[in-house]
Amino acid sequence: MPGVDEIRAGIALSKEKANASVAALQQAAQALEEAQLSLAQATSGSTQPEVGQAHGMFAEALQGITGTQSTIQAAISAADSYSARL
Repeated sequence: MPGVDEIRAGIALSKEKANASVAALQQAAQALEEAQLSLAQATSGSTQPEVGQAHGMFAEALQGITGTQSTIQAAISAADSYSARL
């Protein structure tokens, strides 16, 4: 079994990777917001159902990213709690 220092180092590496994934997800969310804005500008005034559907799907994707970021943050917090008890 690894020692306390090794466990803490592994947790620190895990947190580093997790924080990088949160940052990447933030970039993805920003790109989706830009895509949604571009679609809104290009289709302004359209009543076609596909346009509304696309907007809804962008919103759903953004919610998914936000939820994923929250889950990752909770995992980081749990790992921190464990590390603090070592």
